Amino acid sequence: MKRAIFPGSFDPITKGHFDIIKRGITLFDEIIVAIGVNSSKKYMFSLEERKNFIKEAFKDEPKVTVVDYKGLTVDFCIENNVNFILRGLRNPADFEFEKAIAHTNRDLAPIETVFLLTAANTSYISSSIVREVIRHNGDYTKLVPNSVRVEI
Repeated sequence: MKRAIFPGSFDPITKGHFDIIKRGITLFDEIIVAIGVNSSKKYMFSLEERKNFIKEAFKDEPKVTVVDYKGLTVDFCIENNVNFILRGLRNPADFEFEKAIAHTNRDLAPIETVFLLTAANTSYISSSIVREVIRHNGDYTKLVPNSVRVEI
């Protein structure tokens, strides 16, 4: 069984994340969307809200599970018998950043990182852009799955 982890903070999940997960489903038997918990990071949405946004977006997809974790992603992979990390790339800067992490992860454990290019129509979207749009009462709904709803 080919299992992949798709790690991130998902604050909130975007249409770009959604697209990568949907396409990853065709490559893997299971995609574990793993929300990393970083106590020093300030989030707009609570962990439970972020989990619920993702669970609701994939409620009809049995190949997607949502969990949270602390610590190194490779440690999570080893503990959960996961051999692949799935990552999305929006631009060359993402590639350089993700390449360094992938090399480090492979040095730490026998884990392969699989990169998917984001779709052209979502390549400009980031969670930080979505949060900024929300903070300024903009129409964020074009940038996120329908499961993401914010009380403004």
